[in-house]
Amino acid sequence: MMEKFSTVFVSTLYEKIQFKIRMNKILSSLVAIFSITTLSANNPSPEVPKLVVGITIDQLRGDYLEMFRHNFGNGGFNRLLNGGLVYSNVEYDFPNLDRASTIATIFTGAYPSYHGITGENQFSITENREVSAFADNNFMGNFTTDRVSPLAIRVSTIANELKTASGGQSDVFAFAPYASQAMASGGHGGNGVFWLDDENSKWATSTFYRERIPIIDQHNRNTQASLTYILRSITWRPANDISRYNAFPYTRNIQNFQHHFSSDRRNPMRLFKQSPFVNTEVTNIALQVMEANSLGKRQNPDFLALTFYAGSYENALDKNYSVEIQDTYYRLDKELERLLDAIDAAVGLQNALIFVVSTGYFNEQEIIPDGMVTPGGDFNPERVQALLNMYLMHTYGREQWIKQYYNQQFFFDRKLLEDKNINITEFQQRAAEFLIQVSGVQDVITSHQMLHGAYNSTVQYYRNGFFKGISGDLFLKLQPGWRVVDSQNPTNQQRVRSNAILSPVIFFGNNIKPQRVHRTIEVIEIAPSVSHRLRIRAPNAARGRVLEELF
Repeated sequence: MMEKFSTVFVSTLYEKIQFKIRMNKILSSLVAIFSITTLSANNPSPEVPKLVVGITIDQLRGDYLEMFRHNFGNGGFNRLLNGGLVYSNVEYDFPNLDRASTIATIFTGAYPSYHGITGENQFSITENREVSAFADNNFMGNFTTDRVSPLAIRVSTIANELKTASGGQSDVFAFAPYASQAMASGGHGGNGVFWLDDENSKWATSTFYRERIPIIDQHNRNTQASLTYILRSITWRPANDISRYNAFPYTRNIQNFQHHFSSDRRNPMRLFKQSPFVNTEVTNIALQVMEANSLGKRQNPDFLALTFYAGSYENALDKNYSVEIQDTYYRLDKELERLLDAIDAAVGLQNALIFVVSTGYFNEQEIIPDGMVTPGGDFNPERVQALLNMYLMHTYGREQWIKQYYNQQFFFDRKLLEDKNINITEFQQRAAEFLIQVSGVQDVITSHQMLHGAYNSTVQYYRNGFFKGISGDLFLKLQPGWRVVDSQNPTNQQRVRSNAILSPVIFFGNNIKPQRVHRTIEVIEIAPSVSHRLRIRAPNAARGRVLEELF
């Protein structure tokens, strides 16, 4: 009897425990449902934008934005800075930044070690000369003699992924001063990817992009609007009272200026692309295409990539730098206002996702006062190459072991090394040990170190910019203050600097909450973040995380 009672008691107790467990699960589920519902109500998922506008501004400086703000209106930079998600600085963690490598990195979310664009130009080992990174003889040009294509980009871009996600229904357009900028931002699947041709001043493209864009043809033939017909008559004068260009407290004798692009008789476009007028041209054509192609007014999002310029005018010394650069920013502010107003009128800013990114490098002019002694010295690549080759001759035999010095890299004759059965790793190491003793050389990294060596931050930095078959055998890091002397082009003498300068990133529109974020973000985080807002896959080599403020 007692045994039966115990069995019943235990069974009843077990059922009560199970009932409580089930009730707790139900209550937990209800709490979770209510929590998710409340969270969703407080943080509604943003609508997918109807139009994405990716704006890269070549050499935009964050400190200049703040210094020049008193001259800006309310509709351009100030509108973005006050109403957008503003990251104070973006880091490019690879060497030798330029307009091609940086923009390719922005739109792929990957470093050059993946996407393959190590620079605007590269040294071709097979041709033994410098070539465009995008050179491709399989495609001809429209309104240009350049033979280029985006196939040099080895991975997908934001635009590629949007095209794939929409089944080809999204329109993608890119406009930039240079072919490399346009193709890096427009990717492989663009409907129209255009740049300004240096020879005829028209909007040019490659036959890789097969779609015909009538509005571009009309513009190129318009005698009233096309640069072909009006370029030589354009003069750049200050657009504002120069007394307001007072952001640099150490500048004396501020003077008016005027620049005639026709002063370069052979290639006036070279000067034009260094002026703020190139930004006006980009804006003009972008607005025409937006209207003619009804961008942002269909079921699937459309994509517009634009590249502007905020660098200095001419690489030669110019006493009016402080006035010119402030006028460049002042005029760019007006172009951004025009663009934002047009987007607002066409689709509404809440239906557009706009992101603005600096390219993160700066080619600035520097005037050394007469008689001032500066630290450092002159680094002459030709002399250093000759010295290195003499050392290698003494060690390995009288041969021309070096193919070329290019962009702070040494390229060795790999075939000769193979024929002589010389160990390439040992050869590189000996050359590096010799070069590290040369005045002005801070460090030397071998390609073997980058691919197989022990990890450290310096090696990883150079590894991010290394692409096998394109990059050299040795990378040189020069000491700050040293001047690289180009004997072939005496006016092109850059002084090495490694100081950090703020490069901002701004996300605007698409109901993004205004916010200032002072942490430094990585450039490879931009592409996956834009993809996240579009609800598409990130580019296939993108390794960065989605920026938490955009969730």
